[in-house]
Amino acid sequence: MNKIQYRRYTTLGDALRLLLRQYGLAPELERRRIYEAWDTASGAGAYTVRRYFRDGRLHVTMSSSVLRSQLYFQRDALLEKMNALLRDDGLLAASSGRVYVKELILK
Repeated sequence: MNKIQYRRYTTLGDALRLLLRQYGLAPELERRRIYEAWDTASGAGAYTVRRYFRDGRLHVTMSSSVLRSQLYFQRDALLEKMNALLRDDGLLAASSGRVYVKELILK
């Protein structure tokens, strides 16, 4: 029983983060989480044709020009809401003040 006392224990969340990084799955999982945050924050998932995320910029192609113009004026609020959702989820987040999506480009 003495060996148990000297073992180093990690939490399940830390082990999962390490596993995802080790197998190179972390960037894809983060990208999927960002797409989900877009669908939740905007409510326009059904009208989203294409999504592309790179270097802090989320490019979204919409099928409805009317909806696109309405969301265009709400970009700042959408960015705040998306980043708040991603921060609250926090599976891969290293710091609580991290900004995931810096710019939203609607097409």
